[in-house]
Amino acid sequence: MDTYVILRRHGWRTADDLQEAAARSTAEGERMTEDVRWIRSYVLAEPDGSVGTVCIYEASSPDAIHHHAEAAGLPVDEIVAVADTVVVRPDPQPVAI
Repeated sequence: MDTYVILRRHGWRTADDLQEAAARSTAEGERMTEDVRWIRSYVLAEPDGSVGTVCIYEASSPDAIHHHAEAAGLPVDEIVAVADTVVVRPDPQPVAI
């Protein structure tokens, strides 16, 4: 599997909507373990008050990500293949949304 960044801008009106979407994503990911693996997400505070995400996934292909997103009812604005990883510092402590 390769690593991808998925951009989902203005995907949800509220943090609660996002939590529901995360549950659907997790359930769908359990059905697609050979093709998609969700690694982490960063929640974006959009200027209009909605929330978006930048998600890191491992997947067999961009098509597998699209299939997972469609099955889970998630938006996909852009998928970018990751060429390399540079870790300067570990992720900060998670921020509650």
